[in-house]
Amino acid sequence: MTKQDRVNFTLRTLDEIYPTIPIPLDHKDPYTLLIAVLLSAQSTDVRVNQITPLLFDKADNPFDMVKLTVDEIREIIKPVGLSPMKSKGIHGLSQILIEKYNGEVPQEIELLEELPAVGHKTASVVVSQAFGIPAFPVDTHIHRLMYRWGFSNGKNVVQTEKDAKRLFPKEVWNKLHLQIIWYGREYSPARGWNLEKDIITKTIGRKTVLNEYHKNKKSH
Repeated sequence: MTKQDRVNFTLRTLDEIYPTIPIPLDHKDPYTLLIAVLLSAQSTDVRVNQITPLLFDKADNPFDMVKLTVDEIREIIKPVGLSPMKSKGIHGLSQILIEKYNGEVPQEIELLEELPAVGHKTASVVVSQAFGIPAFPVDTHIHRLMYRWGFSNGKNVVQTEKDAKRLFPKEVWNKLHLQIIWYGREYSPARGWNLEKDIITKTIGRKTVLNEYHKNKKSH
């Protein structure tokens, strides 16, 4: 299989398994998505989806959010972890959105990255899912699978994003990054991985990854 064959096989298989893609984080507009993505750093989507209704019940827009104190926000979001940093970020970015953007979330990655507690990945998710602008946010699942599938050398997420954007056509980025995340969770996890169920890695996986897997299997 050439690299292009492997890319095509991956896209075809993911489309078969995930013809429609559920959005992992519950939200109703760009602002609530931005807050949800920010909260999801080093936490699970399930946990974030349990907490955001409580937060959005009090404030689902920047104008209401700045009426809460940082401590009040922190109290609500404590279960998702990193709450001191995240509560400051949520309050601070809401203030900036009001002052600079009339309470609207900007559509440019560069402008989003200027907001407190908003990194490149968060900004990419927001432009892709809220505004439909092509982006390729790389999370741990995508980073792991791009390496397992031999599409990236796995040095860091910046490199993985570059490789993904080079390999896959731009018009599928927004759908594809979500398909890979769901696939990684369901079929190719970091722990408790069963290669028999992981059709993509089994078919096109990096030789060293497959050899390592079988070696570990034997030694257990």
